[in-house]
Amino acid sequence: MRWRLLRRRLSISAPRMAVRSHLPWPLRWAAVAVMLGFSGALALWAFEFGRGLAGLHGRDLAAQRELLTETRQQLDAIRRDRDQAQAIANSADSLLTAERATQRKLVEQVRALEAENQALKADLGFFERLLPASGEGLSIRGLQVESAGAAQWRFQLLVMQQGARGQADFRGRVEVSVNGLRDGKPWLAVTPVLTQPLQFRQYRRVEGLFAAPAGAPARQVQVRVLDEAGAARAVQVQAL
Repeated sequence: MRWRLLRRRLSISAPRMAVRSHLPWPLRWAAVAVMLGFSGALALWAFEFGRGLAGLHGRDLAAQRELLTETRQQLDAIRRDRDQAQAIANSADSLLTAERATQRKLVEQVRALEAENQALKADLGFFERLLPASGEGLSIRGLQVESAGAAQWRFQLLVMQQGARGQADFRGRVEVSVNGLRDGKPWLAVTPVLTQPLQFRQYRRVEGLFAAPAGAPARQVQVRVLDEAGAARAVQVQAL
């Protein structure tokens, strides 16, 4: 029996035994309070040490806040300057675009004026050639004939009547005839290739298009101005 009890106590199945020191609870609370106070003091020391490293103690903290305020004010001022400069740049860009458009329009206008000037010079030269000689009567001035392709020809001329003021209108017609070579021999068209009625007082510009007879190359154009009675009042010949 004793052996069994002894083996039971010495074996795994023996009951567990805990050894505890008996400490009054006021001492335990005091020890816990000391540990918490030490931890808080250590944390406060670390916080103050970090503030010291960062320069945030007392006056330094106020100075940093003032510096931060000044920095924000300067940043706001820089932003306002930036916005103002951007607005000025946008305005300058708009003005530059408008100036370029105006310059292009001016260049186009100058080109148009140059072309108009050239046309006016050409017209002036044309009318200078049309100035009639001294005297009275009816004359053909500035006859021009040019090819229009496919045996067709385009002509223009100016018929002018010189005389006293208050004279009656001229009434008649303009006849255009052509001559050339056919089978190596000269020929003259029997009938005019073009006839236009004509009525004017001082001058009249006449133009038109006529075709030469087939198989007979035209070499010369004859323009006649006839009155109502059929009498020739002016004749002009132009070589082709």
